Amino acid sequence: MLPVDQAESILLNLAQPLDGESDQEVVGLLTASGRVLAQPLVSQLDFPHWDNSAMDGYAVRYEDVVNASIDHPQELEIIEEIPAGYAPQCTIQTGQAARIFTGACLPKGADTIVIQEETERLGNRVKILSTPEPHAFIRYQGSYYKAGEPLLIPGIPLEAPEIAVLAAAQCTHIPVYRRLRVALLSTGDELVTPDEPLKRGQLVDSNQYALATVVANLGAEPISFGIIPDQREVLKNAIAHALEKADIVLSTGGVSVGDYDYVEEILTELGGTIHIQAVAIKPGKPLTVASFPHCLYFGLPGNPVSALVTFWRFVQPVIKKKSGLLPQFWQPEFVKARSLQELKGGGKREIYLWGQLQLVKGEYEFQLAPGSQISGNLINLAQTTGLAVLPIGQSEVKAGDFVQVLKVR
Repeated sequence: MLPVDQAESILLNLAQPLDGESDQEVVGLLTASGRVLAQPLVSQLDFPHWDNSAMDGYAVRYEDVVNASIDHPQELEIIEEIPAGYAPQCTIQTGQAARIFTGACLPKGADTIVIQEETERLGNRVKILSTPEPHAFIRYQGSYYKAGEPLLIPGIPLEAPEIAVLAAAQCTHIPVYRRLRVALLSTGDELVTPDEPLKRGQLVDSNQYALATVVANLGAEPISFGIIPDQREVLKNAIAHALEKADIVLSTGGVSVGDYDYVEEILTELGGTIHIQAVAIKPGKPLTVASFPHCLYFGLPGNPVSALVTFWRFVQPVIKKKSGLLPQFWQPEFVKARSLQELKGGGKREIYLWGQLQLVKGEYEFQLAPGSQISGNLINLAQTTGLAVLPIGQSEVKAGDFVQVLKVR
């Protein structure tokens, strides 16, 4: 059995990011959400686009109000009103001001904004009741971003803030990496689909649906190959087809040591190089990983909890890295959390216990899922947000002590 960290290192070395023009496509703003930026972007616009007011008030010349106070207010003539979206028509001269609103263009001649709370309006005149700071409340053109400079760098996920930046910058054609294709197949004569009648001794295939969900949540495209029976040639043909269609193949079941477990020998026959056969992790020991020229194959355990735990620990960072994300977006995220219950470890494998991770008053807390923590008990996996990790040799974590927790969503 490989140690967990060694298995992780092997996998991340095998995971080569998408690269080249053939792995890119151009999408519009409304379809760019969740995609990975493939090329650096620049804008031809300054931000702000022009000098503008950060507050409602009056645009003035600082030299006209430098001595203003509530006891000695400075009175100015209002020569223009400037709402947002309006181009000023006048130039502010000595003794003049313009009524201005947040976001509106600064008129020529003005160099300071006096907020309306520090003024008193008298018809077409305004009293300035205090001396502002020089250049107060002015957002200068290009002070946030200058046209032609790098705007967004490749390798970042495009979410709401990035989409807002692109829209404001009038970048409407976005180069992104294509979605990874991830083939999913479940092996075993005992499996049936959720809509089939369940006979005695059979099991419902939940892995196909769980893995399709987490794959899609990562921005990749799940391709379902359904349930493959324990027939060697049928399984071989299914795996060969999946390898042709996908960047990553995920199978569940068939990687143990049973009489009907053919996966590893089939992978070798198809030209794969097997890198991992078992990992010192609980749940999830039987993990097979093989590489092909254009595809990575993961043979995950058949037990539903084991399948998801090994996916979160090993497959998730591989999908993120291969999708073209920068390291800070694909590296597994561990946090230190205070355990609310006693956690039991021990044995020769790294123990992963599932439950809920919450941030309470600036400190993470880990709530162990109720019920048995065994790989066959899928029910209490619901609402899992973290996996507490007990290293090899650590027999327990006492309630109130801290434990490392892998964030899974």
